[in-house]
Amino acid sequence: MMKEISGGVCAAQGFKASGVHCGVKAESSPEKRDLALILSEKECTAAGVYTLNRVKAAPIYVTMDHLENGVAWGIVANSGNANACCPMSHENAEAMCLFAAQSTGREAQDFVVASTGVIGQTINIQAIQTGLPKAAAALSSDGSGDAAAAIMTTDTVKKEIAVSFSVGGREVRLGAIAKGSGMIHPNMGTMLAFLTTDCAITQEMLEDALREVSAKTFNRVTVDGDTSTNDTAVVLANGMAGNELIEWKDEDYKTFKSALSYVCRHLSRAIAGDGEGASKLVTCHMTGARSEESAERLAKAVVASALVKAAMFGADANWGRVLCAMGYSKAPFRPEHVDISFQSTAGSILVCRQGDGLAFDEELAKKVLSQKEVIIAVNLNEGCESVECWGCDLTYEYVKINGDYRT
Repeated sequence: MMKEISGGVCAAQGFKASGVHCGVKAESSPEKRDLALILSEKECTAAGVYTLNRVKAAPIYVTMDHLENGVAWGIVANSGNANACCPMSHENAEAMCLFAAQSTGREAQDFVVASTGVIGQTINIQAIQTGLPKAAAALSSDGSGDAAAAIMTTDTVKKEIAVSFSVGGREVRLGAIAKGSGMIHPNMGTMLAFLTTDCAITQEMLEDALREVSAKTFNRVTVDGDTSTNDTAVVLANGMAGNELIEWKDEDYKTFKSALSYVCRHLSRAIAGDGEGASKLVTCHMTGARSEESAERLAKAVVASALVKAAMFGADANWGRVLCAMGYSKAPFRPEHVDISFQSTAGSILVCRQGDGLAFDEELAKKVLSQKEVIIAVNLNEGCESVECWGCDLTYEYVKINGDYRT
């Protein structure tokens, strides 16, 4: 049995977090938290996955270096500046870890580091140096919400979740916070996700679980077709639940992986639904495929299509754009077998059968497509594989946000 619980990244035993304002951006409001700190009471096995963009921010390289030994104690992260493609970026990423270590009594190598915000501008490292002692002093078992707020950029809502489940008769907890709103595209979505658990699991099993789950959650989200330089998802496991160590892909591993998948799917949907300027979450449910790979490629093409996204914004049942996007995805399928319907809490309407358009009630279609979550359901009628990918609509507000994002 798995159930959602409160606590976010502090739900698991031994974890504390905080989020404070330090002024990474000089003009930011004193109410805007911009520096997050997460710390475990005990050493954790750790694993991470990162952007596939060839241009990677310095914090990713520092984190990869720090996690070479497979362990960590905490995470330090800022919003307001990506610390990417700018002078002193690597030195400043290392400095963030050093300041976190000095403030908590740990070593610099013990920390994962992440940044998010504007690319190409040197980060205000003095503000972070001043802010980290405050963040360390504010560490609390109730601090997940503040940490979640501190990593937000254009996000409009905090993204956090925690679950409780049983492994070998022991209660295990897994919690997470994330940020992501724009520059989101498969191959990690700019998104950051920090996950914590008190499960006892080897680094090898933890890394395998994160990679397998990320491929089917974070890598199935798209907002605008841009893969960020800073995308990072890291999971820390301190073993304080006291379960028998998971070191094989047995039933306990499957249970842990199922919980991890639940949490990452929740975060993925939250990121897609909070896309910059978005008014609705758009899910493409691709069924009847010959392979999972082809279903994923087709579904990604649909939710990534600017024309499909614009039609969703206008609540226009322009299903031809769906079929068109599938056609240029380079995935094999037979257009003459495809059925397409639009679904939401307002109902379901079939608009295409076996590749041909159907007469349908435009008024009902408008109602269906005007809800906060819309499902584009596509049945390929060729096999038994299915995939979900998530995106959002394309609104006027997206252009407004990104037209003057830097200034």
